[in-house]
Amino acid sequence: MSDKLILVTGWKGFIGQNMMKYLKDYTPFVYDWNETLTPEIEPYDWVIHLGAISSTTETDVDKVMSQNYEFSVWVYEQCKKFNVNLQYSSSASIYGQTTHFDEIGPANPESPYAWSKYMFDRYVGSRFGTHKNTVQGFRYFNVYGQHEDHKGDQASPYHKFKKQAIEDGEIKIFEGSDKFKRDFVCVDDICYIHEEMMKEGDSGIFNVGTGKAVSFLDVAKSFSKKYNVPIKEIPFPDKLKGQYQEFTQANLSRLNQYITEDWIDIREYIENE
Repeated sequence: MSDKLILVTGWKGFIGQNMMKYLKDYTPFVYDWNETLTPEIEPYDWVIHLGAISSTTETDVDKVMSQNYEFSVWVYEQCKKFNVNLQYSSSASIYGQTTHFDEIGPANPESPYAWSKYMFDRYVGSRFGTHKNTVQGFRYFNVYGQHEDHKGDQASPYHKFKKQAIEDGEIKIFEGSDKFKRDFVCVDDICYIHEEMMKEGDSGIFNVGTGKAVSFLDVAKSFSKKYNVPIKEIPFPDKLKGQYQEFTQANLSRLNQYITEDWIDIREYIENE
């Protein structure tokens, strides 16, 4: 049992639920969003800040900025004040439509969610060297795994395709899904990286993915093979045109200075689960 005291915000969410199971040796404390009640930061060794509106299609800018940016700034400043180490979730959505995904490269956020994450990254990045505590931001790429049930249309293709295969007996994919390729990273690896990076004293913003892009079609084919169900193509919705990142693939050069692993391949995960 570790003697580290850890506060996890957003513990009811997809990644938060998995993090709570992963950190069972630490007896983590929890906080969930409340407009009138903020958490006490001072007693903790680490804060893992996962709380956020995670919907990339949320259009209420004020709501997104309040929870994702303004509250995150408050958490950062409290951690700085009391010398508490901080890890927080950022997102590869800040990169937008591009083929270059390195932490010092250009960003092109295309939604209120992506903008909120980008602005907080900028806030943190401009203050490196001004604090004694460790601050680590993790730009998650396309996370999948257990406990996605509550995410609805924001769930990963892994979750959607599995649900369709089991419940509907077929998998529906958008036309052109062979051209949509994402860096699918397992939530188990996300939790592992958080724990391992606690052992490092360096601050920074890090891409978190596998470094390999896999097409939506290949993910669908893996489920089709596993459950012996057909794949059906459907028209691409007009409302999603221009809002969908066609390609993501993490540049892991910075993370690999600390951790080098063969990350879980989503196709092998599907085959072996």
